[in-house]
Amino acid sequence: MGKKVWRAAVAGGAAVLFTGVAAVPAGAAEGGVSFTRVQVNGGKPIVIGASKEVAVPTSFRMATTHKWKWPAVFLYRSGTGDRLWHAIETSDCIKVSSGVCDFNETMYFDPSVWDMHNNEAGAWKVAAEVSFQGGGGDTDGEDLTVYVERSSRLTVNASPEPVSKGGTITVTGKVTRANWETKKYASYEGRLVSLQFKPTDASSYTTVKKVYANGSGDLRTTVKASKTGTWRWVYFGNTTTAPSTSAGDHVVVK
Repeated sequence: MGKKVWRAAVAGGAAVLFTGVAAVPAGAAEGGVSFTRVQVNGGKPIVIGASKEVAVPTSFRMATTHKWKWPAVFLYRSGTGDRLWHAIETSDCIKVSSGVCDFNETMYFDPSVWDMHNNEAGAWKVAAEVSFQGGGGDTDGEDLTVYVERSSRLTVNASPEPVSKGGTITVTGKVTRANWETKKYASYEGRLVSLQFKPTDASSYTTVKKVYANGSGDLRTTVKASKTGTWRWVYFGNTTTAPSTSAGDHVVVK
């Protein structure tokens, strides 16, 4: 199957992100096109780290009597005209009926190659666009909101190992999140993070307490040793930052 790939412009060897290029109209630019069944990432947030490309599955249906080329779904911010994508790959028409096609698309985001700004995290609207053969086209805003989030990470250490029953276990860790501008992970201070515990004979974790990270993103608390089991930290995320869970640290209680 042939595919059309759109890529952000490269001028003079420097990557230029397609943001602020044009506003998305509230209605059709030329008319005569209907976009339906638009789905982006299965309705889940798009989580982007500091250095790896993220491929986002997208699909839509287009109905039109126009002769067309290069349909695509993309993200934009209402009122600013900003668009967010680094590459778009769209399948050929999967024919449903005369003038009606389904499309599978992949939107790519790669902070290691393209410039991204931390304020691009948060809510984005969805639009669909198509160009007509011979000129013109149609760009329609869809009634969908997608959240683009910075990835977060957590570490954990529980000590001493082993520990006497009734003794004190100190659990530490650190919460960080992707900084798209430096392309590294940085401390995420002030976050409320849950400490969870799973006894050896249990199948699930239970929240024991909640702890705020300090100004360096560090976590520290103490608990009483009662059972052998595994400790972990869990951050539940927000509209700009994805949730994360640390690995577990197993502590034997004697």
